[in-house]
Amino acid sequence: MSVYTLEEKDAFTVLGFGTELTSNYTDYMGIAKEKADFWAKVTTDGTLEKLKALADDSFVFAVNEAYDNKMMYYVGVLTNETLPDATRVIQFPKGTYVVVKGDAATAEELKDTLTSLAFGQALVEEQNYEYVGGPNAAVEMGTHDGKFFGEMWIPVVEK
Repeated sequence: MSVYTLEEKDAFTVLGFGTELTSNYTDYMGIAKEKADFWAKVTTDGTLEKLKALADDSFVFAVNEAYDNKMMYYVGVLTNETLPDATRVIQFPKGTYVVVKGDAATAEELKDTLTSLAFGQALVEEQNYEYVGGPNAAVEMGTHDGKFFGEMWIPVVEK
């Protein structure tokens, strides 16, 4: 059974606060530590709450994006509003997305699980579409029965 679906999405905008990931792109442990440290910072310094106050819904985005020749990682929300100190307004294109659904005991575990399934399995299995770059996001959508649930959204194009 497949771990993903293909879905058509309208274009959407995520307002985000971000950090540059400086570990080598093959250093999974280094990247994971940088992301965890960043997440801890934005949840304790008020950044996440500031974003949530502007959000169109309750979704929280963890966005990965190669931008300006840098590997960037953002926390963000769906909104058309902006903040003067926000790092970036991230435009996601209209089109086909690989969508992986999952749940986990913690928000961090959810992001890790979704990312692993998406890049380690779904994109490997998919024969008709491929990821050619652009922002992708692990989307925390809420909690149910004590677990965090969400989806990974990766824009793809036909091969």
